[in-house]
Amino acid sequence: MKELVTIKEIARQLRVSVSTVSRALQNNPRIGLKTRESVQALAGQLKYSPNAAALNFRSGKSGIIGVVLPEIKENFFSEALNGIDAIALDEKYLVALYQSHDSFEREKQILSALTANRVEGILLSAAKESQSFQHVHDVIAQQIPVVLFDRIPPGIKTHQVGCDVKNGAYQATNWLAAQGFRRIALLNGPPTLVACDDRYEGYITALVEKDLPVESILIKRVDLTPEDTAKKMAQLLALDHRPDAVLTFNDYVALDAMRICRSHGVIVNKDISFASFANLPMNMYLEQPPLVSVEQHPFEIGQKAAEMLIRSIQSGAMPGSDGYESVIIESHLKVWQ
Repeated sequence: MKELVTIKEIARQLRVSVSTVSRALQNNPRIGLKTRESVQALAGQLKYSPNAAALNFRSGKSGIIGVVLPEIKENFFSEALNGIDAIALDEKYLVALYQSHDSFEREKQILSALTANRVEGILLSAAKESQSFQHVHDVIAQQIPVVLFDRIPPGIKTHQVGCDVKNGAYQATNWLAAQGFRRIALLNGPPTLVACDDRYEGYITALVEKDLPVESILIKRVDLTPEDTAKKMAQLLALDHRPDAVLTFNDYVALDAMRICRSHGVIVNKDISFASFANLPMNMYLEQPPLVSVEQHPFEIGQKAAEMLIRSIQSGAMPGSDGYESVIIESHLKVWQ
């Protein structure tokens, strides 16, 4: 492997000092024009690239933003990361990606490590286990900008970007009612996620408006694992009066619930129909996808979150108690069948 060219090598070949080369590369007027031109010409000829780590060390800036999210394997978060990466690259920032795997302890450990390594800012989508957020407040107290996206904990006064999942749940439930479904169940996520409350509120609002029954027996919470989804769907199937439609937390939960339906001899989207969130691309390849899925626009959420973070970094302004920005991106329905 060819060694990288250093300013020492340029200085040696031109028989000048290292400091002269350094200043000439910065086009410092203290260095004569002829010398500057000679240094810059040789640097181009040798394909010299400045050492970013050294430059950042001298400036006191790392040029790195941390991204902490639950699971990169989930399509939503991989798409959000694509949006983040697109903005970061344009703005000359490197992205340090970490997965919490929905662990509170791991999330705390990651934020501590990012802070110790002086990242310039952090984008965070909270782990489902997280219920206390002192670790996030601690980061903000150190004047490191934090932007929350998608999974946004309550009570943290910092910039945040999310999707209007309450309206998404309302639209999906309303759509099911318009198709003639009358017993609509909800397979919601865990209580630690604020977005689950939003889904519940949208679902209930639509049922009440359509004068449909609101029955606690039709509302289940799952921990988002296939096993718990299977258990809760089986409980719905065991009812004397089964639901004729189910709104699920996301497409992954819908797919797990559909699998249990098939194992019980239930014909998906005939005996029991499904609506969900996330609008996974793989839905187009499924013989029986959810009838309708709520598009949450993860790429746009990632882009906006990155823009807000980089703006905070570059301005040096930390959000105050009444000075933070909350952006809600509108959801829309994708009808698959």
